Amino acid sequence: MRDAGGWDYVIVGAGSAGCLLANRLSADPACRVLLMEAGGEGGAFWLRMPIGYFRTIYDPRFSWQFRLKPQESTAGRSIVWPRGRVLGGSSAINGLLYIRGQHADFNDWAAQGAQGWSYSEVLPWFRKSERYAGGTSEYHGADGELCVSDLRNDHPYCAAWIEAGLQAGHGHNPDFNGARTEGLGAYQLTLRGHWRCDANNAFLAPVRKRANLTVMTGVQVTRVMMENRRAVGVQFVDANGQAQSARAEAEVILSAGALQSPQLLQLSGIGPADLLRTHGIETVVDAPEVGANLQDHYQARVIVRLRHRMSLNDQVRSPLGLAKMGAQWLFSQRGPLTVGAGQVGGMVCSEHARDGRPDVLFNVMPLSVDKPGDALHSFSGFSASATQCRPMSRGIVQIASGDPLRPPEILANYLTHPYDAKVLVAGLKMLREIYRQPAFRDLVTDQEYMPGNTVQSDRDLEEFARRKGGTVFHPVGTCRMGEDDCAVVDSRLRVRGVEALRVIDASVMPSMVSTNTNAATIMIAEKGAALVMGA
Repeated sequence: MRDAGGWDYVIVGAGSAGCLLANRLSADPACRVLLMEAGGEGGAFWLRMPIGYFRTIYDPRFSWQFRLKPQESTAGRSIVWPRGRVLGGSSAINGLLYIRGQHADFNDWAAQGAQGWSYSEVLPWFRKSERYAGGTSEYHGADGELCVSDLRNDHPYCAAWIEAGLQAGHGHNPDFNGARTEGLGAYQLTLRGHWRCDANNAFLAPVRKRANLTVMTGVQVTRVMMENRRAVGVQFVDANGQAQSARAEAEVILSAGALQSPQLLQLSGIGPADLLRTHGIETVVDAPEVGANLQDHYQARVIVRLRHRMSLNDQVRSPLGLAKMGAQWLFSQRGPLTVGAGQVGGMVCSEHARDGRPDVLFNVMPLSVDKPGDALHSFSGFSASATQCRPMSRGIVQIASGDPLRPPEILANYLTHPYDAKVLVAGLKMLREIYRQPAFRDLVTDQEYMPGNTVQSDRDLEEFARRKGGTVFHPVGTCRMGEDDCAVVDSRLRVRGVEALRVIDASVMPSMVSTNTNAATIMIAEKGAALVMGA
């Protein structure tokens, strides 16, 4: 094994968290920082184009394709979880939505033992990294690097859907990242000018030339090196297959995400002792919860057929429509090419909501497709999805062997808790009720595409959700933060039982935030960087 050299901090994973950490830690010229990424440099056109996530999210050049273990609860299907494999990580392939979560989500964290992570305590860290186009306020920052923009595409049917939602009894919300989170409205997106603003071009690219910052791409970290229960570096395989090591004088920081951070801990001897013993790995710390507590959002959609050719399905098949979209994007930085995975939506309370907290998240697009990467439907389609905000089902991530290059085994356990299925069914019924309101009912035909007119009972809707639902690409929780003895990391994100090793990414969330996870992950990295530097 060849020694690649020594640094003060070695950061594993150049995703949403890793890119920000590299920026903040290397701001001190006395700190030598190494950032390691298994994927490539990125920069491809479709990675930069906002709407390009449809092309890139399932492209193995840019994302890992983790295949879940098939389960009866989701009709025995082999669902794939794509995770970013490029500078910027999943922020380079995600749907661009910038939404932080409900205020109470972070108060939940504090109640579960994550000291210092209540909403009032994390709000400054959200604001620090944000450059909101609407300017600074009590809830928004305008001096950070992550560019956040209001929706730049005005589709009349999206406006009609919001009006229908109001007619159905839901409230309006002009800013999901403001004083309250309940209600329907337009989403904010991570956009800078014409292009996607991901963690790479927001935080890493501007400081890439710092003399004390080294970025390695195409390198696969295989384990953390330990000496007397202290992390002293990492072993990795470079692009040529050469085994190498890199030493860390201060700390090793895992920012590899909710799937690969626990995998690396287990490969390094930190995890359930029985699992490690099975695969011939010496136990450094018997930590049963490493890889446990896995959570993800699961969605099901209601897709309708429009009476008139007002869907993006139609525009992309029209030379004139394509030319119009291109002109809007090029000359005014607006239009369909600037949208992400949702234009409008919001959070509402179902009949099962507890403590008055919204428990269903809606996401609406004036198009229809079976899944990202597939061709848009040939008919004029309009889609709205329902997601349970805070699923109670829990999964697990475990190494499948001692081979560090072999993907871990992932058991999602979607809809295994009966409450999750009840809330999801209620969400689908609410979507149908919105479509039936005066503002929208005359825009659609009588033939629902999905779930379909014959699917009416709660039992049939649940069966539909199990057969046709899927991931919203938000895995979290597998290196739970807390102050109890079973937590994987403490409230300062230090791995319990060892020294000089932290996990700073979405895996430390004790429980799922109610919305998309990218904004919260960047906040975790912002606060985590301050903790590393002694704040």
